[in-house]
Amino acid sequence: MDHSGQIAAAGVTAQDVLEFKHRARESTLPASRKVIQACSTAIRSVHRREFHEARELIAVAAAYLSEADAALEDVPDVRYAGFIHDAKKEFAEANLTLAFVADNPIPTAAELGVEVQAYLNGMAEAASELRRQVLDCLRREESEEAERLLTVMDAVYGLLITIDYPDALTGGLRRSTDALRAVLERTRGDVTTASIVARLQQAVEGRTTTKIDLTESA
Repeated sequence: MDHSGQIAAAGVTAQDVLEFKHRARESTLPASRKVIQACSTAIRSVHRREFHEARELIAVAAAYLSEADAALEDVPDVRYAGFIHDAKKEFAEANLTLAFVADNPIPTAAELGVEVQAYLNGMAEAASELRRQVLDCLRREESEEAERLLTVMDAVYGLLITIDYPDALTGGLRRSTDALRAVLERTRGDVTTASIVARLQQAVEGRTTTKIDLTESA
């Protein structure tokens, strides 16, 4: 039997399929990059407490993410490739960072339209972002807010260490969790030190006031 015709037909089919996937991939790469850029800028706005601007940037990112998802609807092997995961992780991080800092309810993975892997990794990175906020609060002597944010970081870490599945399923969550642990330990140390310094200062000021009162009484 001469297989030449069948081989040629198989080649044409393969070329068509791969060309379709290639076009889908190339069309979504720019959108994915724009998602990451918008989310990075949104996180910077959150750190400046410019929440309205952050929400506007997140809305822009959501539009680009929706565009990428639609283009890859019929190409699941490309849709679940690394660059889309990274974009969705950044999108989750931006939304969760905003919710944590603004003290709003956190959106779910389903509400954000991202997979659980991207959501959990984004949550880990959002919690790590809170270190900057905690340090800013300590500089402004906003100890209660610093404690609140530290509690959020601790709660996120407490959740993530219970997710015990292979990295192939979680998108490398163990690495993100380990990084968060290191950030959490440093931040806890900073908050503890600031608390001790504040108490010592209050004690010193209290003794100074007492001495002044005794002097005036004399």
